[in-house]
Amino acid sequence: MNPARDTGFPRADAEHDFLRARRRQVLSRLANWLRREPDDVNIMLPFDEVVDALGYVSERRVGLRVIPLNSIVGSVDRGRDFDRRFRPTSGRVRERWERLALAARRGEHIPPIEVYRVGDLHFVIDGHHRVSVAYALGLETIEASVTEVHTKLNPKGIRYRGDLIVKDYRRLFLSRVPLSGEARAAIVVSDPWDYAHLGEHVEAWGFRLMQSEGKFLDRATIARRWYDEEYLPVVEMMRQAELIGDRTEAEAYMWVAGERYRLIRQHRWDDEVIEALRARRR
Repeated sequence: MNPARDTGFPRADAEHDFLRARRRQVLSRLANWLRREPDDVNIMLPFDEVVDALGYVSERRVGLRVIPLNSIVGSVDRGRDFDRRFRPTSGRVRERWERLALAARRGEHIPPIEVYRVGDLHFVIDGHHRVSVAYALGLETIEASVTEVHTKLNPKGIRYRGDLIVKDYRRLFLSRVPLSGEARAAIVVSDPWDYAHLGEHVEAWGFRLMQSEGKFLDRATIARRWYDEEYLPVVEMMRQAELIGDRTEAEAYMWVAGERYRLIRQHRWDDEVIEALRARRR
């Protein structure tokens, strides 16, 4: 990030800082339009939607910390005065913005911002203008009062608002199929709807298992046995038969399980089934 120009006239420099930040915001919006980027590419992530998608667990006060500016990706406030990089989207904030920029250029004390931390991501509670000015001045870090929020899912992989749909469906899937450890990490699909379909598939598999054994099994037991007795053996057969392709293993499993029943109306697995599926792929 390039440092802000210093002419020796702080007030004029602060005015220039704002105009430069506005110009960059307009150019960024134009570039995104020309590249046909998604509509949400320049919108801050809303804190409440992120936490809802990941599943709230608890929170604790961490205190004052120095955090990277580029880790601030969203806000508690749903206002549209700033874009994803905290560039002003209009002239409404100009007076307050330039006042803060002037104070920063004069070396005056700027109070720390207040943020929520979710994983490695930060969401502004108070201090949007201060973050915007810090970006414009070419800073890389900012002092913040941090409250850490713990969630059921890790926020890794979230970049845009659209990514929350995948996280939300994954959270719902794991509430229906409570896998843990390696099994939890192994089940990954790209289309959020696939989590819903896979959840229904596992529940149906568990129902047939209970009918076969004549006893009730809780969700955790069904999830563990489905993964050990159904998913892993099938994925291994598919790997040996070179049926996975460029899909994730979970996506390949869903395809082959659907094709198996459609072709032979059975829930069994053997060499005959695999050969039929291999021929089907051709």
